[in-house]
Amino acid sequence: MNRDEREMTREAREAGEKYYGQVVEALEYLSALAPNFRPELALILGSGLGSVADELEDALVVDAGNIPHWPVPTAPGHAGRVLLGRLRGRDVALLQGRAHFYEGYSMRRITLGVRVLGMWGAKQYVATNASGGVSFSLRPGDLVLVQDHINLMGDNPLIGPDEPRWNERFPDMTYAYSPRLTRLLERASVASGVPVQRGIYAAFSGPSYETPAEVRMARLLGADLVGMSTVPEVLVANAMGMETAVISCVANKGAGMTENMLTESEVLAAMERSSQGLARLLLAFMEILSE
Repeated sequence: MNRDEREMTREAREAGEKYYGQVVEALEYLSALAPNFRPELALILGSGLGSVADELEDALVVDAGNIPHWPVPTAPGHAGRVLLGRLRGRDVALLQGRAHFYEGYSMRRITLGVRVLGMWGAKQYVATNASGGVSFSLRPGDLVLVQDHINLMGDNPLIGPDEPRWNERFPDMTYAYSPRLTRLLERASVASGVPVQRGIYAAFSGPSYETPAEVRMARLLGADLVGMSTVPEVLVANAMGMETAVISCVANKGAGMTENMLTESEVLAAMERSSQGLARLLLAFMEILSE
């Protein structure tokens, strides 16, 4: 190893140690606010899907901007709050909104919350998001249980020095989306009367929407959905040993599949229309999980 390589290795180690310290500092801040709280499950609500938070009991509301090193979302429909409370008998850390790679944050920064909740003891990680449907069988408003993903974001939050305090160097992703939680969500679908499908999610970096050619490519690769989030969180959650599930709400058909232009307002309107059904599904899922 030459001098330049040694210097790069040293800098990478220092950056890794700094990041670890930031996660610990954020965890210490939250645990000091709620000393008797230990989350069993982390629940992340995507664009315009924050209404589930109304069901949380005895909720402690924390502004994300007050948590050391926590990335503050700037995307519309993402409130940027962390709620700690009980949902259907389980202690839940609920994130109203997430930070995105396209906002200019690093992969490590946007997954800092996952690291914090994993270190705090969360055993399950359940996320929701808004997506574009690239399968011809999907329509706006459909809810899809993600079975697998294709990472087209050009980055990975696990890149960096080996950190055995968190995870092994090469974590397996065969079951990145828990078959058990998927089955429980399908039971919740029957119980709540909210239909769901299964699909594969392709993640792009954004913030531009995918082109018609990229939508066709994603479909050829086997994707049913496209979006700009979630996959970095899933990679970290799995690496930390959390059981993971993702519910994606189809906001629109992919570019080129209709003559319509894609707009942010269309996405948020679709999320608003789907929010009640998604809330019923999640609450039924929490009741089944609590059994």
